[in-house]
Amino acid sequence: MSRLKLASVICLCALLCLPGCASKKDADKDKPPAPVEKMYNDAKDALDRGEYHKAAQAFDDVDREYPYSQWAVRAQLMEGYADYKNLKYDEAVLALDHFIELHPGDVNVAYAYYLRALCYYEQISDVGRDQKMTEMALENLKQVVTRFPDSKYARDAGLKMDLTNDHLAGKEMSIGRYYLVRHQYTAAIPRFKHVVDNYQTTTDVPEALERLVECYLSLGLIDEAKKSAAILGHNYPESSWYKDAYKLMKGNTGEAPPKSIYRRTIGRIL
Repeated sequence: MSRLKLASVICLCALLCLPGCASKKDADKDKPPAPVEKMYNDAKDALDRGEYHKAAQAFDDVDREYPYSQWAVRAQLMEGYADYKNLKYDEAVLALDHFIELHPGDVNVAYAYYLRALCYYEQISDVGRDQKMTEMALENLKQVVTRFPDSKYARDAGLKMDLTNDHLAGKEMSIGRYYLVRHQYTAAIPRFKHVVDNYQTTTDVPEALERLVECYLSLGLIDEAKKSAAILGHNYPESSWYKDAYKLMKGNTGEAPPKSIYRRTIGRIL
């Protein structure tokens, strides 16, 4: 058989197959979806097996095929949970936002807020990096505590808020120390004051007050140094940071604190 005839036969066979393929696709497209309960349970089974990506897609299918059913309401929340378990935090937040917007009075809305807060909380980076996620985590955890104070999620959200505040205070302290060791006192002072004014429940406050004493003495602001030392002594009389501040004030001559003090105190942290 010539090459031309062979090519013609192949083309003819291909054309004959096309209607069959097209009809099969059309049949699949026109095929009604499975019952909503089965679709939901299949998605839940995939979630239980740890197939989180598959589960998220399956829950999304439930929402798409049966948008006005109670199963769709559940599926929207479960899609967010599946994405969260799969560490797809951005996708999880989108799904949870969708659920919260559509169902603000749902019995599970407190959990949706809590789960959204966890999506940010679990992305908190170390204090040496940008703290945008930490700020978002704090904002969302606060919503859980203020909106749903009697829910079973409020206590854990409150504990995580404390840890988040510690993290944000630690970031401020890290920057303040950076300026302090470089004798950039006017840049360091606002950082330490921010900790004292805004993170009063954190463990960083005693050190922040002692650092303010160092900065003020270095700038010759004796009265300001006395105020910070007095606050430190009144609230944390047993703190080692107060002992350091006391030594600085006792030996104050109006000059910068001795370098040995800087090395000793900052060496505890850096």
